[in-house]
Amino acid sequence: MEFTREELLTKDPILPAMAAGEEVFWSNKKARPAAEAQGEMPLTLADIRDADARLRRFAPFLMVQFPETRPRGGLIESPLTPIPNMKAALEAQLGLPIPPALLLKQDSHLAIAGSVKARGGIYEVLKHTETLAMEHGLLRESDDYAKLATPEMRAFFSRYTVQVGSTGNLGMSIGIASAAVGYQVIVHMSADAKQWKKDLLRAHGVQVVEYASDYGEAVKQGRARSDADPKSYFVDDENSKDLFLGYAVAALRLKDQLDEQGIPVDSAHPLVVTIPCGVGGAPGGVTFGLKQVFGDNVYCFFAEPVQCPSMLVGMATGLHSAVCVQDIGLTGRTEADGLACARPSGFVGKVMEPLVSGEVTVADERLKPWLRMLHRSEGIFLEPSACAGFRGVTALYGTPEGRAWLQQAGLAGKLDQAAHIVWATGGALVPEDIRKAYLEETL
Repeated sequence: MEFTREELLTKDPILPAMAAGEEVFWSNKKARPAAEAQGEMPLTLADIRDADARLRRFAPFLMVQFPETRPRGGLIESPLTPIPNMKAALEAQLGLPIPPALLLKQDSHLAIAGSVKARGGIYEVLKHTETLAMEHGLLRESDDYAKLATPEMRAFFSRYTVQVGSTGNLGMSIGIASAAVGYQVIVHMSADAKQWKKDLLRAHGVQVVEYASDYGEAVKQGRARSDADPKSYFVDDENSKDLFLGYAVAALRLKDQLDEQGIPVDSAHPLVVTIPCGVGGAPGGVTFGLKQVFGDNVYCFFAEPVQCPSMLVGMATGLHSAVCVQDIGLTGRTEADGLACARPSGFVGKVMEPLVSGEVTVADERLKPWLRMLHRSEGIFLEPSACAGFRGVTALYGTPEGRAWLQQAGLAGKLDQAAHIVWATGGALVPEDIRKAYLEETL
């Protein structure tokens, strides 16, 4: 069933403001207690633990192919960093206190791909590799997976192709990991993708196919091309459960990091997490994992650009992937290239319906000032899209809608004992000249 723009705008009170390109704070009225929601989930904590075990089996291979993973024993993980100076800078900007301890989860600095996509993207490539090798009698679970890096194994994998559609970071994750295994790799990239990301992939021997249209078209064409080749595997960012589980593993690792830093998460010490969101796979997977591990003591918010809030349009209308941002009159264009997905994942949206606490949208013009503020205050560099999570901080503690939600959720009196994590999604691989231009306000 199709709806007119006017009909869509009646489906939630927030939609007219969104259609006008305004920043909004949306609380999810369909959120339910974690134990109640769990009965409807297509995946479980056991699935996340299985994914974590698979990543650990691949650790010897990763240490051979990517020496930068050796300090962590072949695990792809990022620091959890307190950012008190950035907190003070945001408080000065708001003219209000930000009560919780503020931390940055630096998936921007994950090994290999330098973004959150290193979690799901590399996991899916590795799972496909394990499946293919086992089907051909070349690998057993008890083997040392370093054997996968031998010339003989690379020659075997070179007979197969991996393809993906991407605005940038997922393409880099899939491209770099697949090339390391030995696959032929084709990344279908939308017009939103930055040139330096295309150049980096080509330097790794990846074939990059460029499209003048958006992310949706790149995915559509990539899927069709892959389906026509029996030896090709397509990584489907919109519907992949493997990608989703790779992201979800982050929750197990985060719990260990919080324990190490003496940060409790319980009913008296709530955890708030804000995550930039594009098509929804990465933030959805992370949120699913966090709700599995911390239950009702964690509250997750997504942050999307005002012109491309696809997940929020899907959730607010209840139509998920049956609607896109252009349907309510938005352009889909944003400086936050990693979030430039006009149509959300239907799979993720439906899973998130009872789990995510809410969403915020952010104007593009906020992103680079926050990028520079973080670099000045903490010496940490992020790409613009990775700074969207800071809108979750300023909206929660600095707007009437955010403060009303805190009161309603019963958090207002607990904030002095709470922690707030901004999930930084990308930035480590930005070339030095572009990084310099961002910091000098010339891009």
